[in-house]
Amino acid sequence: MEKFILSVVSLLFACFTIGQNTVQKDSIVNDTVKNITFNYKQLIIPGVLIGYGFWGAESGQIKSFNFQIRDEFTEDIDKKVTIDDFSRYVPAVSVYALNAFGVKGKNNMRDRSVILATSTIITVGTVFALKSVTNVERPDGSSNNSFPSGHTAIAFAGAEFLYQEYKDKSIWYGVAGYAVAAGTGIFRMYNNRHWLTDVAAGAGIGILSTKIAYWMNPYITRKLFHGEQNKSTSFIAPSYDGKNFTICYFKTF
Repeated sequence: MEKFILSVVSLLFACFTIGQNTVQKDSIVNDTVKNITFNYKQLIIPGVLIGYGFWGAESGQIKSFNFQIRDEFTEDIDKKVTIDDFSRYVPAVSVYALNAFGVKGKNNMRDRSVILATSTIITVGTVFALKSVTNVERPDGSSNNSFPSGHTAIAFAGAEFLYQEYKDKSIWYGVAGYAVAAGTGIFRMYNNRHWLTDVAAGAGIGILSTKIAYWMNPYITRKLFHGEQNKSTSFIAPSYDGKNFTICYFKTF
């Protein structure tokens, strides 16, 4: 199992590095642009992850691999751990924590909150929709809403959010966020709650949702705030507990 975990982490790091190089090339065009511009190359990594997840639903060979991985992860389990219920939020919360400690990100409070809310809405909406139509049984047999992994999707959406906000400061912020997100996915399999294909698809959905949120942000900001300058502080805190999705909005004048 140790070799498998190392290979998964290595693959995720390689994907992250490729994605980073793509975005850096795009950002050279205009250093003042605060939101990433669309480039089809940015669809490759989330597309591969999502495609692998859907392919696994039809491929007998991948289904067999799912069972092998499940057996590897669960053979020595003494008890389940709940760290994945909290770690999924760590990358996104880290953006606000870093700002609170004086490490400024790419966007101001208002814009980053709108981006995070947009990403969360897209992520949760996509996950709920797919769960309702795919009806994949969980590895532990507890329900038929295994595909895709919502915990993993939220974690990777937050990891991409952390990366985009701090990639100009240091690559290691993004690396740390993706490491936590990968750990969340691994613990979902360790707890026998998801198949590898569920986790892969969830990761792709989360990454893509945040990229879409950045692409949409200029339009959404114009519609919500009509081009007004930000003279107040706003904070949007989306939350998803596996069953319910809520958004809390705070504003100070």
